[in-house]
Amino acid sequence: MNESEKQYYSISETAEIFGVKTSLLRAWEKEFELLKPFKNQKGTRFFTQKDIEIIRSILYLTKEKGYTLQGAKDEIRHNFGKTATKADIIHKLNTVKEFLLEIKNNLQ
Repeated sequence: MNESEKQYYSISETAEIFGVKTSLLRAWEKEFELLKPFKNQKGTRFFTQKDIEIIRSILYLTKEKGYTLQGAKDEIRHNFGKTATKADIIHKLNTVKEFLLEIKNNLQ
């Protein structure tokens, strides 16, 4: 499913999108002041498109660029727009790469 199709995502859906555990998302929620999913009366988290952008940026900084959590927090706090744009470009390029590899494998 394309994540731009939905307005809200459960924590399990969000974890699946990024291939991470729900516990990591909960930990990041405590660490990153911008990451504030909506919680209903039961405490169930619902992540928005903005939260998805923030998570993608955190993953980009920590996994792709090798930032520490503190470094990622500082970068997001000061340069979120720029970081989110770079993370989105990387995500789109990886999506295209996967699509092209799938085509290649189907041709063989």
